[in-house]
Formats: sequence, C-alpha cells, structure tokens
Amino acid sequence: MTGERILLIDDEAGIRASLGRVLTDEGYAVESVPDGERGLAKLAKGDFSLVLLDVWLPKRDGLEILQEMRSRGFDVPVVMISGHANIDTAVRATRLGAWDFIEKPLTIEKITVSVRNALKQHRLEGRNLRLRNALQAHAPRALIGESEAVVALREQIERAAPTNGRVLIMGENGTGKELVARMIHSLSLRTEEPFIEMNCAAIPEELIESELFGHVKGSFTGAIDDKKGKFELADQGTLFLDEIADMSLRTQSKVLRALQEQTFERVGGAASLRVDVRVLAATNKDLTEAIRKGSFREDLFFRLNVIPITVPPLRERKEDIPLLARWFIAELAAGYGRAPLTIAASAMEAMVEYPWPGNVRELRNTIERLVIMARDDRIERAALPPEIRGDSVGRTAPNDPDYRAFLEIAGSATLREAREGFERLLIARRLAECGQNVSRAAEALGVERSNLHRKLKAYGLVPDRGDPEA
Repeated sequence: MTGERILLIDDEAGIRASLGRVLTDEGYAVESVPDGERGLAKLAKGDFSLVLLDVWLPKRDGLEILQEMRSRGFDVPVVMISGHANIDTAVRATRLGAWDFIEKPLTIEKITVSVRNALKQHRLEGRNLRLRNALQAHAPRALIGESEAVVALREQIERAAPTNGRVLIMGENGTGKELVARMIHSLSLRTEEPFIEMNCAAIPEELIESELFGHVKGSFTGAIDDKKGKFELADQGTLFLDEIADMSLRTQSKVLRALQEQTFERVGGAASLRVDVRVLAATNKDLTEAIRKGSFREDLFFRLNVIPITVPPLRERKEDIPLLARWFIAELAAGYGRAPLTIAASAMEAMVEYPWPGNVRELRNTIERLVIMARDDRIERAALPPEIRGDSVGRTAPNDPDYRAFLEIAGSATLREAREGFERLLIARRLAECGQNVSRAAEALGVERSNLHRKLKAYGLVPDRGDPEA
C-alpha cells in the first residue's frame, strides 16, 4: 500500500468510476469530484499527493483551475486529461506547471505510468527540499574533542553509520545524543533520505500514537484530515526517537510490532502500511532499571539495543572543555556579529574545574550568555556565573566562615534543624550583600518584607540601625 492520495477532477461520471478503480487497484487512495470549484475545496482541506484534472469542465475549465491552484500555493503535481487536445492547450498547461498532458481515450498503462512518474519526481523534490532545510537549520556540527572518550565515540559512530543496525544512544541530558544520531544518519547510506525526529517525552500520551503512526480523518476529536505519522514520513530514511524511556507500555508494544514487521496502521485505519525505516533511539535513563521496575519492555530493549553507544558526560572529558569553549565562542560571536573574543586563562581554568551538570548544553548556553554580555573582546573570570568561578556557598574555601557554617549545618541532627540553619545562613548573606537593607534583601530572596522581618527576629538577625528601611 502506498498510502498516497489522488484527487480526480472530471465531469464525466464514467471516467471518475473507471479511473478510480484502476488507481485504487494500484494502491492509491482516490477521491473524485465533478468540477473545479469542489476540487479546490478538497485541496484546501486535504493532503493530496497528485491531482488528475480534466481540461473541459463546467463553469471554469481545467486551465483556469490549474492557474488558481498555483496562485493559492497548492504544491502538488497535476496531470491534465483532455479529449479535445491541441498544441496550444498543452503548451499553456505546461507553462502553468502541469506535470503531464494525457489525451483521451485513456489506457491503464498510460495513466499508471504518468501517475507513478509524477509521484516519484514529487517525492524526490520534497526530499531534496527537506535535506536542504535540514542542512541549513540542523547541519550536524563536528563532534568537538580530542579526548580518548571522544575518539572512541567517533570510531563507534563511523562503524555503526554505514549499516542498517538499530542504535541505542545513552547518556545524560545535554551530552549531545541528538548530535550523535544526526552524525550516524549523515554518514549512512540513507543520508539523502529524511531524518525525522520525535521527543517522546514532549508528546502527550493521548497523541503519541497519532504522531508515530498517523491517523485517518474522523478517528478522534480533532482529526479533521488524514495525517501521516513519523514512521511514514521517515520511509527510506532514519527515525530518531529521543527520550524513548518516557513512552508508555501500550505505545512501546506498537513500536515493537512496527520494528518487527516494518508495518503498522494509522490510528482509526484498517490498511497496513509498509515502510523501510532505520530507528535510532536515545535515553538519559537506565533502561535495565526501568525493565526491572516494569516500566520498559525487555523485548523492545533488545530490539533497539543492537548497537549501544554511550555519550560521555563533560566532566569525564575535561580536556575537551577549552576546545569546546573556543569553538562556541567563535560560532556564537560570528552569529551575533561580534568581533572575535578571547578568554582569560583564569576564566578557562575555572571552566575546566567546574563539573558542568548540564554537560555540553550548559557550556554552550553559558558561552552564549558571555558573548552577548561581553563589554570588550576578552572574557575575564569575573564575568563567569558565580557557581562556575567558585563563589557559591558549596564552593567557598575551607577557611571561609560561611563554608565552616555550611559544614556545621550539614551535620545537623534533624532535617528541620538543617533547613533552619541553611535558611538563617542564606538570609544573613543576602542581608549583607544588600547593605543591611531589608527591602532589597526581601526582593532578592523573593519573599514579602514583613515575612523577612519575622524571620530576622526569629533568627536574631537584627540589621544595623543605619538601615533606613529596617
């Protein structure tokens, strides 16, 4: 089954019936109307892959309808049909963008060959457009780094890419799992075919099956037209399922069947659609633990885990941080029209020492903020966020009074004592930072001024009398 929809516009009922049967037998879904106005209305509501358009129609002829289609932006191949053809009509149709011009009487071979070729060309043009857009908007960046971990990761990608083996990409948030998936696709034999991605955690449970497998018109409230799902859109290409562990068990079973048989049905549909898709999946969770808890199917895990690839966290490849930082600085400075920036050695030292819990994504976001806010062409240590340059409570020096107080709080006997101790320490620090101004301290802490006054009294933290708003 191709699943492609064809709209037939012809005023002769016999032609509509006979052509409809022929094209249905070829595996197409066919809808037909007797005039151009109704054809335009169908096109405005539906997703059609091709239009068969008669030249001689009541009210407005086929050439007028074709011109109207193009002016409205309907990007669909059109095959013109005529029982009274002449060279002038054929030339006008071609200039208006008709794919082919077929004279009556029609033959099965003539019509099926024209339809097949028009659809093939349209698919190729669509894929080329998607590829160009993908290269412009999501072109895979190089996997930056020279650490042993990154060198080993590159080798895994290069070995896995040319095959059709499914790949399970594991790693913490922000490590670059999507980049690895795009690199695998770009180095594969499917590189000129679609790369379709879906974040399983971002789709509501009631919609995820429709997103994956598509739906037919009327299958549920809001399904006003037929819709192709991600599996269908990725046919001949690659489907990347991110956050696979967040998929429900019910959806997992349907994905398992699609992987086993390479067939599926749209939601609400009965026809089986066959696709050739390479599936890459990614997760930041421990699937073995998820299987033990019963939240992930073991058989789906084995289907996906043909080639396991683990992306290392940034804290395990610290030697790559300077390379990444300079890469992002150059990339973002150029993007924002800034002159080239350098980074001070002390700032780089602090960045290397920082554990980067958000991994490469956090590093890039930090660099973007620094590039935007930089006042000159050099990024100094003082410009770094406090947690990176080491100014937060958890990273103060051992002889710092706040650090010793923090250790005492951590040794509290109860959670309540620890909570109150930390709250007192934080309030005292904010009050000092705000020059003993209670109003400003309350704003910094995100509490009402009256509430802060009560806490100051309870903790014995009386501001200096010089505070005009104490």
